[in-house]
Amino acid sequence: MAKLNENYETMVVFSLKQGEDGIKALTEKFKAMIEANGTLESVDEWGKRKLAYDINYESEGYYVLYTYSCKPDFPAELDRVFKITDGVMRSMITVK
Repeated sequence: MAKLNENYETMVVFSLKQGEDGIKALTEKFKAMIEANGTLESVDEWGKRKLAYDINYESEGYYVLYTYSCKPDFPAELDRVFKITDGVMRSMITVK
């Protein structure tokens, strides 16, 4: 029996070095990836925020929260892509 979809939230912090267009492109890239593998409920762009501590000498990042449901094997693949994508400073995937 196939496992049912689970609900997830993913917080991503993008580097501001990407510029506005770069951040928009990354936001859309991951939005499309989630839609292709599950059901996207919302994309909540928190915008530019100060980081608790510097990451790669940057003190600010662009925060985006994705809420979606998908099969349990997809978040591992999503996390792998976050790790190899330039411009992604941090990401965290949680089960709702």
